[in-house]
Amino acid sequence: MAHARLIAVLGRLPEERWAVRADPARWSVAECIAHLNLTGRAYLPLLTAALAEARALHRPAPARYWRDPMGWLIGTMSGPMPRLGGRRFGRVRTAPAFVPGGELPRAEVWGEFERLQKQLMELTEAADGLPLQAVRVVSPFDARVRYNLYACLVLLPRHQLRHVEQAERVWGHRP
Repeated sequence: MAHARLIAVLGRLPEERWAVRADPARWSVAECIAHLNLTGRAYLPLLTAALAEARALHRPAPARYWRDPMGWLIGTMSGPMPRLGGRRFGRVRTAPAFVPGGELPRAEVWGEFERLQKQLMELTEAADGLPLQAVRVVSPFDARVRYNLYACLVLLPRHQLRHVEQAERVWGHRP
């Protein structure tokens, strides 16, 4: 879903606006996608290791997957920002390591996003049938935060949607 919505934004976005902020206090479309790339790069090795650990348990998947309390909280906070009376709530400061910077060439940033999306989807599919809540993942954003692997797989697409919505708002491309 994030991929299709970003394609729609890029289809309407003139090249000259790609890396330009409409508001100096907000990210550009390029920065939104570059942030998702930084996040994807950080999570890929964590997910790969966690899936190997889940496979090594040699246990079946539960009848129903569940997120632990910390995973639920982080998933809620990292997803699309809630609205109340037309106002958005839930802004969270991004850890410095995940703030995009430098040159953001459109073809490179978008190409990396597509590659990372493919890898994340493959890992998600590989998780099917594993005891995901039996494995803990340490957040790359804050090493003090841990949640189960199922919560991690739920929060990643929610986090992507948050930044897709942000990218859609940059130049008024919200559907």
